[in-house]
Amino acid sequence: MTKSNGEEPRVGGRMERFQQGVRKRTLLAKKKVQNITKEGVKSYLFRNAFVLLTVTAVIVGTILGFTLRPYKMSYREVKYFSFPGELLMRMLQMLVLPLIISSLVTGMAALDSKASGKMGMRAVVYYMTTTIIAVVIGIIIVIIIHPGKGTKENMHREGKIVQVTAADAFLDLIRYAPLGILFLIAGKIVEMEDMGVIGGQLAMYTVTVIVGLLIHAVIVLPLLYFLVTRKNPWVFIGGLLQALVTALGTSSSSATLPITFKCLEENNGVDKRITRFVLPVGATINMDGTALYEALAAIFIAQVNNFDLNFGQIITISITATAASIGAAGIPQAGLVTMVIVLTSVGLPTDDITLIIAVDWFLDRLRTTTNVLGDSLGAGIVEHLSRHELKNQDVEMGNSVIEENEMKKPYQLIAQDNDTEKPPDSESKM
Repeated sequence: MTKSNGEEPRVGGRMERFQQGVRKRTLLAKKKVQNITKEGVKSYLFRNAFVLLTVTAVIVGTILGFTLRPYKMSYREVKYFSFPGELLMRMLQMLVLPLIISSLVTGMAALDSKASGKMGMRAVVYYMTTTIIAVVIGIIIVIIIHPGKGTKENMHREGKIVQVTAADAFLDLIRYAPLGILFLIAGKIVEMEDMGVIGGQLAMYTVTVIVGLLIHAVIVLPLLYFLVTRKNPWVFIGGLLQALVTALGTSSSSATLPITFKCLEENNGVDKRITRFVLPVGATINMDGTALYEALAAIFIAQVNNFDLNFGQIITISITATAASIGAAGIPQAGLVTMVIVLTSVGLPTDDITLIIAVDWFLDRLRTTTNVLGDSLGAGIVEHLSRHELKNQDVEMGNSVIEENEMKKPYQLIAQDNDTEKPPDSESKM
C-alpha cells in the first residue's frame, strides 16, 4: 500500500508539469498569433523570398512538365527547353572547386593543428557511422519489401547518348536559381518517354528507396543529432529549408554548397570555422543517401535476376556501397557510375543499370537532399562536440588582442606627454 501511495503523487506531479507545459506553449502561440502585423508578414516574406521562390519553382516545374508531355516534344526541343536548368547547373558547378579550396584554407587557418585534428576525427567518425547505418537500412528495407520479385523481361530499359551542337553556345541568358530549377524539373519530366513503364517492379523499387531514405532522414539523422546535442533537431532542420529545396532541384550536393553555407551560418548560427572545415569534406565523401541507394539497387537487380545472395555477398555489397559512395562525385546521377563497382563485386550484370534509369533522375534528387541534410546535421554535431576547443581559442585570441593593444598605448603617448610638459617647467625655472 505504501508503495502504491508513494507512486501516485509522482504520476500526478508529472501530469501537472506536462499540463503546465502545454498551457505555456498554448499561451505563447496565442501571443505570437496576436502580435502578427502586416509589416511583420511583409518582413518575413522578404527575408524568405528565395526559399518561397525555390519551392514555387519546384511545384510549377512539376506541373509544367506533366502539362507539356502530351505535346510529344523532340529530343532536341526538350534539350532547348531544359537548357536554363542546365545553365544553372554549370554556373553552380563552376563555383564548387574555388569554394571548396578557399573554404578549406580559411577553415584550417582559423584553427590550430590540435583543434583541427580533433574536429576532423569527429567528422570522419560521424560520416562513417551515418553511412554504415544508411547501407544497413537500405539492405534491410529491400530484403523485407522485395521489390524485384518476378523477372526483368517485362521491365523497360532506358539509355541515351547526349548530342551537342553549336547552337547550345548561344543559350546563355538565364541567371536565377528558382527559374533554372523550374526548367530542370520540367525538362526531366518531359524527357521521360513513357510514364507507363513506372509500374510493377519499378514502382515497388521506387517506393522502397523512398521508404529507406525517409527512415534515414526523418528518424535516424534527427535522433542522432538529438542524442549528441540534446537540442531539438527540427528547429535546426527548419533553418536548412532553402538548402534542402535547392538540393531537391539541382540533385547536386556540391552545387548546393553555397546555399548550405548560408543556411548554417546565418539561420542556424553555426561557427564559420566549423562550416568551412566540415562542409566541403562532407559534400565530397559523406553520401548517406547514395550509399543507401546503391546497396538497395544492387540487391534489387539481384532479385529481378533471381540471383540469391548469401550473407557473405550482402556484406560485400555493404562494404563496396560504402566505399563507392565515398568516391562518388557530388554531381547529378554520379551514383549510377559508381554502382558498376558494387554490381561487379558480386558478379551481377552491369547492363541491368538501365532498368532503373527511368526513375533515377527523381530518386537522385531525394538522395541528394538526404546527403545535404546529413552534412548539415554533422556540422551541428561537430560544433557541439568542439565547443570547448572553440571557446578556448576565442579566449586565447582575445588575450592576444588585448596584449597587442596594451603594447601599442605607451609607445604612442609617453613621448608626446614629455615633450609638451618640459618647456613650461624650464620656463618656470628660468
